[in-house]
Amino acid sequence: MNDAELRPYDIVLFGATGFTGGLTAEYLAQHAPKQLRWAIAGRSRAKLAAVKQRLLAYDAHCAGVGVIESALDDDAALQRMAAQTRVLLSTVGPFVDYGEPVVRACIAAGTDYVDSAGELQFLELLWARYAQSASERGVRLVPSCGFDAIPADLGALFTVRQLPRDQPIALAGYMSVHAQFSGGTERSALKTWIPRERVAVPEPQPRAGRRVRLAVDKGGWSREVGAFTGPLETVDGPIVLRSACDLEEYGPDFRYAHNVAHASIVHMLLAGVVFGLVRYLMRFAGWRAFFLKAVKPSGQGPSREQRAKSWFKLRFIANAGGRVLRTEVSGGDPGYDETSKMLAHAAMCLALDRDMLPVAAGVLTPAQAMGDRLLSRLQDAGLQFRVLT
Repeated sequence: MNDAELRPYDIVLFGATGFTGGLTAEYLAQHAPKQLRWAIAGRSRAKLAAVKQRLLAYDAHCAGVGVIESALDDDAALQRMAAQTRVLLSTVGPFVDYGEPVVRACIAAGTDYVDSAGELQFLELLWARYAQSASERGVRLVPSCGFDAIPADLGALFTVRQLPRDQPIALAGYMSVHAQFSGGTERSALKTWIPRERVAVPEPQPRAGRRVRLAVDKGGWSREVGAFTGPLETVDGPIVLRSACDLEEYGPDFRYAHNVAHASIVHMLLAGVVFGLVRYLMRFAGWRAFFLKAVKPSGQGPSREQRAKSWFKLRFIANAGGRVLRTEVSGGDPGYDETSKMLAHAAMCLALDRDMLPVAAGVLTPAQAMGDRLLSRLQDAGLQFRVLT
């Protein structure tokens, strides 16, 4: 029996008092197997006690859920927290501000790590600074296991599995979303537009004899999708690229383009103007302070009724050797209900299904780290992966 198996918890959820973390705790309370040993963690013991009381309303078995007090500015406390669990699941963002101390604690403790990050700058920090040390320690660091970027990453894997491996594959994803977002999500999104010194990230190297690249579609009206489309610059594209470099299913020549599908040309133009203007103004300290003050407070997000009306669809169109294949990943509220589901199953997959997972370590994509097993878990949990034509 190794050290990780002797630890008191299988999963520790860090950030359980936040909006996304609280919903993830509720999902675990309702859906985790009874034998799962898990704990909630955060900086306020009083707030954690309130979360645990809420969990007891779902299942009396939650009386056994642990409570760990830990703060981001206390490295020793973070290391004690990480050393108590096999998998640490973090929802504490913005990750570009708060993620690195947690990652360092996990590497030092030999603890696997999952998070809800959607910030490319943070992923670049992980790839540049922590890939080697995590690999040497046998640690799986798996960022972006929520709406960013599981639908794109596992959706691409699901799609190429339907295609011959010996043909070049051109794949495009088109995201449609109807949802509202929390203060924490809005704050993290704004933080991605603050100019920062970029780290030098080693380019992912595809397997020998293969070509893998990101593409940028020109956008406009798409008859295939039935919507106006444009490039979507998120973590999804780079993550799909890294999965394609490492996994054999993506063919000898693979390209991927990640796009957004707009409901109308008015919506497309308005989104372009608003986001473009805010992104430009975030270069200036005064405007940064204004926008960051204007967003909803952290911990505040859409109500249960609002989330019930939310949905997402990610349509894929693949061309392989003259064959066109259309697939789709879809679900309910993307940022919270589905994200909490994805996070919980990713953490349970690493904690409970390790014997069924690929042998890998380092900074990994969801497809690299968990592939078929996580895909199966999410399908069983109600996330839709389907072939259209």
